[in-house]
Amino acid sequence: MLRKIIWFIGIFFLAAPALAQTEVDERAVISFDQGLGFFAPDSSFGLNLRFRMQNRMGMNTVSGTNFSPDNFEANVRRLRLRFDGFVGQSGLTYYLQLSFTRGDQDWDVTGFPGILRDAMVFYNFTDNFYMGMGQGKLPGNRQRVISSGQQQFVDRSLVNALFNIDRDFGMMAYYSNRYSNFHFNLKGALTTGEGRNIQKTDDGLAYTGRIELLPLGSFKNDGDFLEGDLMREPSPRISFGASYSFNNKARRTLGQRGYELPAPADITSYFLDAIAKYQGWALQGEYATRRASVQPGLEEDMPDNLYIYTGEGLSSQVSYIFPGNTEMAVRYTYVRPHDELRNFEPKTNIYTLGASHYFTKHRNKFQVNVSYHDKQSRFFETNGHWNVMMQFELGI
Repeated sequence: MLRKIIWFIGIFFLAAPALAQTEVDERAVISFDQGLGFFAPDSSFGLNLRFRMQNRMGMNTVSGTNFSPDNFEANVRRLRLRFDGFVGQSGLTYYLQLSFTRGDQDWDVTGFPGILRDAMVFYNFTDNFYMGMGQGKLPGNRQRVISSGQQQFVDRSLVNALFNIDRDFGMMAYYSNRYSNFHFNLKGALTTGEGRNIQKTDDGLAYTGRIELLPLGSFKNDGDFLEGDLMREPSPRISFGASYSFNNKARRTLGQRGYELPAPADITSYFLDAIAKYQGWALQGEYATRRASVQPGLEEDMPDNLYIYTGEGLSSQVSYIFPGNTEMAVRYTYVRPHDELRNFEPKTNIYTLGASHYFTKHRNKFQVNVSYHDKQSRFFETNGHWNVMMQFELGI
């Protein structure tokens, strides 16, 4: 009996290596380098999962001299899930983003919860050229393209809030190259012009183009699309950008966003922007303007939120990040509506002081902003008001 047991154990250990060589481990490989990643051992697919949330509290004062609270804000401003990855080794990649808070879904404007923010499929033709199809951000102003999770203030500027062209569905193309140390990027989009999560379409399309010039070379870790110099660029870096968008037969008050117009109109938008960084210092600025072929809301005597906001705006900000990863930043914002809207919209100046502490770069940070809003109306004078906001962002 003992000899049979020894013989059986010997056969088992001799056969085990052969069995191990023929078995295939079908479990996905899990990685934590960028969020939570799952990758097939044979590289047939890859999935990266991330989440982030922004918890916010704020207050507006009654006026510039009366510091009593006029109203409070306390909410989860954003809660998002992001999925991206690849399929096989064919050059196909994808990007999907979902939102789960009412304010982030444009519920109050559209009347339904727009959970889907991004759903793009990309094909990489070469290392320098790729195209995408689906719903995603248009190549408009830089601050809009920069993720809300990569901002150095609690929120983007009023210039962005009024003039950005946001997201749309269609085809997008991206090309980048360089001559010596001079880098440039070309981006374009042909889309429906109706915005995100919209089923209605017409015979008008939107045409968007953008060029970016980086005369001193590329930024570390794509830092030209991250606010603040968290990478502490060892040598000066600067990027200039310009965008153009023409939305033919737009049906919403802000082009791809806003309330539905009583009749379509052609909307043209122009953007100029720049960002520079060096050893913890960062400087950023944007100019935007929008024009419309007609004002159907005004022509039909329906001014209540049904006119197209036309005008111009300028925003500039400068910051420095200290060695302990605490950053101080100031921003100035100016917005002026065109004369046809001066009965409904004021000229606005906003002065903002911000402080941020970065625990894990932009992914985990605490921010506090203090702003003074000065509005000048054609019919009445205002002395402005103060706004205080604080926000904690947590994500992977």
